[in-house]
Amino acid sequence: QVRLVESGGGLVQAGGSLRLSCAASGGRFSIMGWYRQAPGKQRELVATITTGRNTNYADSVNGRFTISRDNAKNTLYLQMNGLKPEDTAVYYCNVRRVSSNYDYWGQGTQVTVSS
Repeated sequence: QVRLVESGGGLVQAGGSLRLSCAASGGRFSIMGWYRQAPGKQRELVATITTGRNTNYADSVNGRFTISRDNAKNTLYLQMNGLKPEDTAVYYCNVRRVSSNYDYWGQGTQVTVSS
């Protein structure tokens, strides 16, 4: 059974930093990523990373956020620097299980950036 435990969200002032973590268990995972959903908006891609550490970023966060993973610990990270009020959202961890090619979602962690 796949389990995802997210942590690291919170309230920060504009220009500040936060680091999100997502500990995954219950399998091996190929693509891992972060998505976010702001109130009244659709869920959107933030960043993804493959097992080989190839990364992809949304234009809105490129240069400010860094995604990384520890394959030995099955843990995904998102370092967020230069946060802006428009980054305020619930951030979700997403992983693709190798054995089933099925995607799993975390419960979400709130990030609030005050101006």
